[in-house]
Amino acid sequence: MSAATTITPRRRWLTPWAVFGYALLLVVSVFYLLPVYVIVVTSLKSFIEVSHTTPWQLPSAPTLEPYGAAIEKLLPSFINSVELVVPATLLSALLGSLNGYVLSKWRFRGADLLFTLLLFGMFIPYQSVLIPMVLVLEKIGLYGGLPGLILVHVVYGIPICTLIFRNYYAAIPNEVLEAARIDGATVLGIYRRILVPLSIPGFVVVLIWQFTSIWNEFLFALVIVADPDQQPITVALNGLAGSLLAQYQVQMAGALMTALPPLVIYVLLGRYFIRGLLAGSLKG
Repeated sequence: MSAATTITPRRRWLTPWAVFGYALLLVVSVFYLLPVYVIVVTSLKSFIEVSHTTPWQLPSAPTLEPYGAAIEKLLPSFINSVELVVPATLLSALLGSLNGYVLSKWRFRGADLLFTLLLFGMFIPYQSVLIPMVLVLEKIGLYGGLPGLILVHVVYGIPICTLIFRNYYAAIPNEVLEAARIDGATVLGIYRRILVPLSIPGFVVVLIWQFTSIWNEFLFALVIVADPDQQPITVALNGLAGSLLAQYQVQMAGALMTALPPLVIYVLLGRYFIRGLLAGSLKG
């Protein structure tokens, strides 16, 4: 073969199964995105146009008035959700990290049993604990407002946070911790100076997971928060339905406004979330 001879790459043709797979994915994607299309289209219509057109029709005169009405009604609840999500997410991530540290690096008798019982909390249905949970919150004086709801989400978030962090910390060689201990580092010093910097992907996964779960949660918020001025946005959004006259365009604008923060989080940090999940699964 001469030096001037060039090798042409083989042309790849899609097999019938590949074409069928792509077509199926396209159909499923369109079906999945149809509700989003209806929400966006309806939120840009006026009340009169919503009343006289089908949900599929594009608005003849798009307007942002539904968004103004939704912001006016939901803004206080939006702020309540922020005040709920930030401390609940940070506290559950911190406690889960400490639990994962202890259960993976400071072995003690009954550690595996304790970890199993802790994970069991992930599978307890919300509905089965509502009555005892309300009674406990009433006893400690936290029923009816955001502090009690924050406590509930922190407690419910500890099992999954502990599982994620335990997987990360179990893969860190014990020799690293022994060397730090010889150098005089304390238990919390090892955690703060060695484990926390190594587990940033785990923190990203936990923070995104907890933020989304707490922001979208409805049942606990409906049952625990009795004060209308402290209700999160999911409960306030349900109140937009009305009883006699349904303002569908305002409801759709409010739904889009409610879904925006988790969507922004996933758009900005989605690749880190997937990377952290893969790293945790491989390490675990």
